[in-house]
Amino acid sequence: MQIRVNLSIDVTKIEKERLYKGAKGTYLNLTTYLNLDEKDQYGQNGFISQQVSKEEKEANVRTPILGNCDVVWKSDGAAPQAKAQVADMSIEEMDEDIPF
Repeated sequence: MQIRVNLSIDVTKIEKERLYKGAKGTYLNLTTYLNLDEKDQYGQNGFISQQVSKEEKEANVRTPILGNCDVVWKSDGAAPQAKAQVADMSIEEMDEDIPF
């Protein structure tokens, strides 16, 4: 089965120490938890957080939830969900809150 998922994150919650340099840019490893069968109380199918290492997972370290994910299409013929409304905000206004 194939699915299409829309993701939305709050970049102001990114822990900068988790960013790392790679050969082609600066990266951040993320983890998403998806429930394909039902939506949560906010109408989302899951959430996105920063990935933790094996050692951090064993130490029960939790990273902040950066955002949500919403399944909008499934290859099994299920109808797409209604799209969420995006607030009217210019790119410049959005950039003011980005911490890097």
